[in-house]
Amino acid sequence: MAKKSSIEKNNRRRRMTKHYAGRRARLKAIANDKKRPMEERFAATLKLAELPRNSSATRIRNRCEITGRPRGYYRKHKLSRIALRDLGSKGLIPGLLKSSW
Repeated sequence: MAKKSSIEKNNRRRRMTKHYAGRRARLKAIANDKKRPMEERFAATLKLAELPRNSSATRIRNRCEITGRPRGYYRKHKLSRIALRDLGSKGLIPGLLKSSW
């Protein structure tokens, strides 16, 4: 089980990303538009830098829904490899057959 603080920090980042998504998208569109004047693009870049770092989507870490484990994560199931194997052994994931021999 991951530390509760790490899981909460990641949840805060998710909320902050959702809150600032529109503002970041507008500023990025201005900054990347080659048709706009250079001063306007530079001002948009500075405004983008003033936003909180945790409002960027790249700072979100994929974590297992059950354990909070950050490594060995399967995006399709939103589970770590260990939790996926455990639930697969119990037959709780439809269509998943755990091999054993």
